[in-house]
Amino acid sequence: MKLSEFKFDLPDSLIAKYPVERGESRLMVVDRKTKTIEHKQFSDMLSYFGDGDVMVINNTKVFPARLYGNKEKTGAKIEVFLLRELNREMKLWDVLVDPARKIRVGNKLYFGDSDLVAEVIDNTTSRGRTIRFLFDGSHEEFMKAVDELGETPLPREIKREAELTDRDLYQTVFAQHVGAVAAPTAGLHFTRAMMKRMEIKGIHFAPITLHVGLGTFRQVDVEDLTKHKTDSENYRIPEDAAQIVNTALDGGKRVCAIGTTSLKAIESSVSANSRLKPVEGWTDKFIFPPYDFKIANSLLTSLHLPESILIMMTSAFGGHELIRHAYEVAIKEKYRFFSYGDAMLIL
Repeated sequence: MKLSEFKFDLPDSLIAKYPVERGESRLMVVDRKTKTIEHKQFSDMLSYFGDGDVMVINNTKVFPARLYGNKEKTGAKIEVFLLRELNREMKLWDVLVDPARKIRVGNKLYFGDSDLVAEVIDNTTSRGRTIRFLFDGSHEEFMKAVDELGETPLPREIKREAELTDRDLYQTVFAQHVGAVAAPTAGLHFTRAMMKRMEIKGIHFAPITLHVGLGTFRQVDVEDLTKHKTDSENYRIPEDAAQIVNTALDGGKRVCAIGTTSLKAIESSVSANSRLKPVEGWTDKFIFPPYDFKIANSLLTSLHLPESILIMMTSAFGGHELIRHAYEVAIKEKYRFFSYGDAMLIL
């Protein structure tokens, strides 16, 4: 497959700036067998699943990864986007800086009136830097400082500043383990009441963790997709989650990946007999058509941007032609796209 096969015209007006009330979004249901498309509400999702079916949810928690500091001496304002912790003891972090041309090795950055100071110790890419935070407190105190100073890392494509309400809105109700710089957005639709109704119906939840990194949104700049390399993301599939999923597969039940991040995680750890293996590690798996999925047999996902790796993964799951058609319908029917938009269920 080529990059250009995932190009389509998406009006800016369809990229959702704010979410509707949680659980109230529209749901496009795409059936791979019948090649049909239905227009529903998210609450209708309950009618597609029953006793013994499983929802694989990503319980990663977004932290306020976007900080603003001032450069020593000049006082220039610099955005520092925390990507991942490299060394906890030394407080070393992989970051992106903007404007990057102003930031060199040895520069110091000061954050507000706080005790937080960072020193640039390496250049990694054109915008990437390794920085060391000069902070005397414990890891918990450091993360508390980041939490107070940081901003919710809304993707730039939403084209507005993050607001205080985004701290809750850009977090799933089942978020538990801190480490993501972007939300697993399909999970944003769930309410606790909806999950309770599912449990009453006999539907099981299998929580896994994949800490979403910026690589999820990184632009693909090669026409030949086999040459694209994605950033590694840390993930964990616990023993009990693997057992829940495998029991469902053995019983011929539905296993629904809630979001492409969950899908990527479970497809990164498959046993020789096509079952889910418990694991803790890193995955740089890049899924695009054609791809033979071993674990998930249904997928709940957001409506993604053109040429993103997420539309590629969705196409691999739903079938390229069917998903292309579904997206044409979604644009015509004015579905809301991207992180705060509507949802698509592929059966």
